[in-house]
Amino acid sequence: MLDSLKQAGKNIGRELSRTWESLSDGWRELLSRSSEALTHFSRSNKNETHPGDGALATFPRWSLLAGEVEETDKDIVVRVEVPGMEKENCRITIDGNLLCLSGEKHFERETVDSTYHVMERAYGAFQRTIPLPRSVDASKAEASYKNGVLSIRLPKVTGESGKTIPVS
Repeated sequence: MLDSLKQAGKNIGRELSRTWESLSDGWRELLSRSSEALTHFSRSNKNETHPGDGALATFPRWSLLAGEVEETDKDIVVRVEVPGMEKENCRITIDGNLLCLSGEKHFERETVDSTYHVMERAYGAFQRTIPLPRSVDASKAEASYKNGVLSIRLPKVTGESGKTIPVS
């Protein structure tokens, strides 16, 4: 009986070790791939429809605005997921090789006599800065919004990408 308990303990220890390894790998991947997408949402001072039970204080203040930056021969295309937002609440600016996305995600409550049991969505004002891999012509940029995804097409600046200078 003692031997079977020792063996069960070893098996449990081995499984816990594998589980911890898998969990650690998941966190490392999440941090490496999404750390730039982790965006802080600050509280708005505007009068919005807030829960009456003080649940707004427990709303998450951080959320992921997952994105991607794709480069073609002519353009840099940036896509950012901003679900639950209206396109009018998104602002895009370009400062050198940085694309700055800011806006505000408003909390709207359909009923006043309910209780939240899960609250994972963040609300409020946010700003996210995305580095661009090349210089772009901001005056010819175009943006569109569809199905919760904001797409920004930025034509690359034409001309030489670099120059070799001979040493004399």
